[in-house]
Amino acid sequence: MALDIDTIDTPAFVVNETTALANIHKFQAHCDTVGLSLRPHIKTHKSIRFANVQIAAGAIGIACQKISEAEAMLSEDVDNEIDDILITYNILGSAKLKRLCALSERLKALAVVADNATVVEGLSAAFNGAPRKLRVLVECDTGAGRCGVQAPGAATALAKTIANSPGLEFAGLMTYPAVNGADGAAKFLCEAKIMLEEQGIPCPTVSSGGSPNMWDASTDGVLTEYRIGTYIYNDRSLVRSGTCTWDDCAGHVLATVVSTPTPERAIIDAGSKVLTSDLLGFSDYGHIIDHPEIRITSLSEEHGILDVDPKKPLVIGQRLRIVPNHVCVVSNMFDEIWLETGNNSLIPLPINARGKVI
Repeated sequence: MALDIDTIDTPAFVVNETTALANIHKFQAHCDTVGLSLRPHIKTHKSIRFANVQIAAGAIGIACQKISEAEAMLSEDVDNEIDDILITYNILGSAKLKRLCALSERLKALAVVADNATVVEGLSAAFNGAPRKLRVLVECDTGAGRCGVQAPGAATALAKTIANSPGLEFAGLMTYPAVNGADGAAKFLCEAKIMLEEQGIPCPTVSSGGSPNMWDASTDGVLTEYRIGTYIYNDRSLVRSGTCTWDDCAGHVLATVVSTPTPERAIIDAGSKVLTSDLLGFSDYGHIIDHPEIRITSLSEEHGILDVDPKKPLVIGQRLRIVPNHVCVVSNMFDEIWLETGNNSLIPLPINARGKVI
């Protein structure tokens, strides 16, 4: 259809394809230059189409956070090139393990992570006797304070457990470092890899990631792989960190002004079920393109409350483009994006892994 943004019902999630493609190729070129394999995390776009583009650009595979995301990315209704997936989450429970075994049969390469012996025991029980061993990386907490073993020695001990477990293959180390924590992460991972080598345990993959420090990404003498998600769309948090500019933000929420109760207040049809409650250190809920003076001060489920300069009033029916604070969670709020293509057309594109949380 001809490009006419006013024909889209709101609230809507609009992605500029040209900008997204430029973001993909720019960071792929960076990884190629510094000698890192790139493994994009699909949590940002949740789209088979965009995953295919990332792989075609040079990515070695994708990362998913949940089994359901990986299953959705392998939809048989869509042609795709996805054959290598890393699931970066502890997987527990018989139902999930059964699905993981089925997923393994559909891929050339599948890997998961673990940070404790209980998870390893479950993985081993599920894959003992399977046609192919499951590759398992040890997740390391290098400062972000989330999952992960707490010391290089603990990583080595768990790696030995994995290597000695039927049905499993120790595949390496994985971390998600704190923002600006790359040096500490590299030190931790180097120590762990040296310990592994001293005990004769190969460590083929050392995987790190993160969008805020993406342009500083390098091997740091130990990394082989970099995982990154937000870079494809970018968002307000990355503009604040200096990682990108507003022009690099491919994903926008399109909203309509539905009320102007006072000269100082306007209401849009995008609330917490669209923009989400993520602040990421901001005091408001997004950057309004063309109206940077306006603040989205609060959200209810279906309403966004705007502080407006009475000298620059908004009118009912006016449409606004918003760069969200955190774009990844916005993708999970819609069934489809409106893709602004390079030939001046708008096409609806399904968000294939939207809502997949198990």
